[in-house]
Amino acid sequence: MSKRELIEPNPGDKRFARRDDKGQFSEQVDVGKSLAADQRQHAKHDAGKGQGDKGDRQT
Repeated sequence: MSKRELIEPNPGDKRFARRDDKGQFSEQVDVGKSLAADQRQHAKHDAGKGQGDKGDRQT
């Protein structure tokens, strides 16, 4: 599983994206929605670096 990378396809439109084995984007999510969803979760386990959307994060 690849890490999330921050991309900005247009000025002011930042997104977290993952790439598949071929290097193409497989999944994209808006930064604001992703960070808000991470904060709403009550962490029980730590997620690895770059994997905040795949597990819990301590806040």
